[in-house]
Amino acid sequence: MPSKSGNLSVRDGEGFLVTPAGLPYAEMAEADLVHVGPDGAARGRHRPSSEWQLHAAILAARPEAGAVVHTHSPRATALACARRGIPPFHYMVLLAGGEVRCAAHAIFGTEALARNAVAALRDRRAALLANHGVVTIGATLAAAVTLAFEVENLAGQYLDLLAAGLAPVMLTPDELAQAAAQFAGYGR
Repeated sequence: MPSKSGNLSVRDGEGFLVTPAGLPYAEMAEADLVHVGPDGAARGRHRPSSEWQLHAAILAARPEAGAVVHTHSPRATALACARRGIPPFHYMVLLAGGEVRCAAHAIFGTEALARNAVAALRDRRAALLANHGVVTIGATLAAAVTLAFEVENLAGQYLDLLAAGLAPVMLTPDELAQAAAQFAGYGR
């Protein structure tokens, strides 16, 4: 398990709290989080994650998002390195809003990466970042983390099918609509 790759953020007033740059997770405490204001100014004991612009852009574009999670989880990252998204081969893609798109490539820590991620997240709650990893959003941090695990699971299933030489059968728009209707009352 990586000790420092990936990062997360949570809305905090007009800005957000983000994990610090380069601090291993095992050594991190709540006091290590860095506050980034709407002007990009950081306050805290550490520098903000190199991906703070990614978090800022997503949170600005998606007012319903309370948190952003960015990981380099193995299977989702493998697909991202092939610059492939996760198509609607399984109804669980609906948790992400549908097909999980792969954003256009941009260097980590740049405004270009932030813009590309926002574009890939249009009408979605998850996206792969080309040659990089995955990003998810949620109303809460728990929701964004849960979705990151779901995307990793879908990526593994999709890769298993491809590795077996099988062509995944995609769900039709009608089948996805029926599954979405089932989700509407699921667990309530």
